[in-house]
Amino acid sequence: MDLFDHHREAQIDTEAPLAARMRPRTLDEFIGQEAVVGPGRLLRRAIQADQLSSLIFYGPPGTGKTTLARIIANTTKAHFIAINAVLAGVKDIRDAIATAQDLRGQQGRRTILFVDEVHRFNKAQQDALLPWVENGTVILIGATTENPYFEVNQALVSRSRIFQLQPLQATDLKRVAAQALADGERGYGHRLVELKPEALDHLVNVANGDARALLNALELAVETTEPQADGTIEVSLAVAEESIQRRAVLYDKDGDAHFDTISAFIKSVRGSDPDAALYWLARMVYAGEDPRYVFRRLVILASEDIGLADPQAVTVVTSCAAAFDRVGMPEGRYPLAQATLYLATAAKSNSVMAFFDALATVEQAQPQAVPNPLRDANRDKQGFGHGQGYLYPHAYREHWVAQQYLPTGLQGQVFYQPSSQGYEATLQPQVCRRREAQLAAVMEGDTTHTDILTNSPDDPVRDRWLQRTLSQTGSQLGWLRDRIFALAAPQRHHVILDLQGRSGLLTWEAVRQVPEGGVYVWVASEAEAQGLQQQAAGLPELSRPLVITGDLQALPTQLTGVRCDRIVGRHVLGIRPDKSAAIARLADLLPENGRLVLAETVYRRGQRPSALIEATSIDSALYQRWQAADEQLMRAEDDPRFDWKATTLQAHFQQAGLICGVNSEALNSQRYLSPALLQRWFTTNTSRPSYRDRLGKYLSASDLEAIAAICQRQLAGQTVSMRSQLALFVVHR
Repeated sequence: MDLFDHHREAQIDTEAPLAARMRPRTLDEFIGQEAVVGPGRLLRRAIQADQLSSLIFYGPPGTGKTTLARIIANTTKAHFIAINAVLAGVKDIRDAIATAQDLRGQQGRRTILFVDEVHRFNKAQQDALLPWVENGTVILIGATTENPYFEVNQALVSRSRIFQLQPLQATDLKRVAAQALADGERGYGHRLVELKPEALDHLVNVANGDARALLNALELAVETTEPQADGTIEVSLAVAEESIQRRAVLYDKDGDAHFDTISAFIKSVRGSDPDAALYWLARMVYAGEDPRYVFRRLVILASEDIGLADPQAVTVVTSCAAAFDRVGMPEGRYPLAQATLYLATAAKSNSVMAFFDALATVEQAQPQAVPNPLRDANRDKQGFGHGQGYLYPHAYREHWVAQQYLPTGLQGQVFYQPSSQGYEATLQPQVCRRREAQLAAVMEGDTTHTDILTNSPDDPVRDRWLQRTLSQTGSQLGWLRDRIFALAAPQRHHVILDLQGRSGLLTWEAVRQVPEGGVYVWVASEAEAQGLQQQAAGLPELSRPLVITGDLQALPTQLTGVRCDRIVGRHVLGIRPDKSAAIARLADLLPENGRLVLAETVYRRGQRPSALIEATSIDSALYQRWQAADEQLMRAEDDPRFDWKATTLQAHFQQAGLICGVNSEALNSQRYLSPALLQRWFTTNTSRPSYRDRLGKYLSASDLEAIAAICQRQLAGQTVSMRSQLALFVVHR
């Protein structure tokens, strides 16, 4: 360096801004970041011992990243090379590496390469640096305002220690200002500067944790203020406000601050906090964010977080976006704020996320065939029967009819869960009612009413659907499920045994309620087991219920070693001839502190068909004989469906050494009686007695013919109210 170079550098140092002149030269002068360079901290010890490895300093502007690198340069015995990633290229990297290799080979001296704004290096530049960092030719010190885990080559990150620097605290900034005012060589110690406390507070507040912003504002205030007669430069609040008129908002449209701020904005709108939403919106607009980007995020939120809770949300935000495009800025801020406030105050629902559950099922499950009734009938109806069995919803009441729309292996699968918010709350009962009706129609027979009267469970599909379409089966099933689990009161870690897994109604609720426990399901046949396992295939393997088949009597043997904290079931005992023996087996399954909850339909308390007919429309003597026959068959001691009442089963439980409580519920539901169903009531069948066969024990053939004709005339195609009684048994030791 010649005399002219030395003079030029001295002149640069003298004329440099206050922030550059006051840059700390040693760790003792460094202010703030106690968590990183405080006494005893790893980085401080490494700098003092000159035992540095590669480092990356990450933090907002003005927090000391470059300053720490300069302190290291002043402290270390290693050769120090500094480059700026904005200006440097691969050639500069190669020159630095060549210098480092020469010094290492000739003098055994290490080289520290400081790269400011290291995230500005492209992939090729970072790759060019990597081998020399890896073999120790250079020790890298990078400085970046962006998250290095996203913006810096992961190979470089893995070979470096990351130190995150935080915005300086108010007390730190006040120390920086005091240091600048006291330093006579580099600061204003040689001048009489009086910084008013309120002016200092304003500068510190507006600097927002940035020491450079504070010193620049202080410099402007001092240099533009005329000295008083005694030479004092008084920096008042008014002067401070003129020196730094707006907060230095940290906002880089491509960096962390951008994503953090938009994240805070979206979370505030999602959390229904209009005040916070407006604040974060103002910060983005103030910093120059593109309003179209904000609108795009709001349109997404209107569907993702509001959805059907307020179907108008998407319309409002897209209309506001169109208005913004028409008027532009600054007036466009009105529709931007309007859209924000509407979404922030709207009812919230994320039920549209159900689509991604369906997408995951499609990705993970085996492809399922389209059910035949749903296939296109225009091309293959004649040859393959495609479309046959499809029920046209508009031909039915309320333009809806229960039929199978999901593939067979996904029957009962639930994706969409309506929330209880806003408009969607009005959809919830309807969706649940229809969904449960679908489930009941597909998976179960109606054991409450029609199955005990008909001669065959294999009703034609159309009639089976129609019987259940207008009923309250769905709502009653949902109520019953909730009632059973309320009485069972399982805990998250419990093991539950479901004794009626045919439809999965209790099974899936058990899976939801015991995420840390387990679920066993008993079904009567392999076909039912396969159907349940197909439905469970979409669950994680450890969450799937374990399916058991076989006779109920063998259950204790099959569950050897398994402690079932809760046992639940429906229609487990009511139709069994060996009720006492079955209860004895259940007693073997019930551990200490366990609980058994069973729901059983008390058939003898069910609807008498004769009561559905208007008494005045039939011969009174015939009607009396019919009523008497109904009472006799509903109390038949030779039929396992009717040979018991709630107290009967309660006594069996007590004989098995169990404590049993009974809750009885009277139910009423609407039932559609199709002509075909009534025909089956009065058709003789040897394999499974029909209603006619049972009445035949008490009535003559002529009476039966007359009753069948009356039922067809008055009841066919009608929806009637049918009563039943449900007994809920709560059993424990």
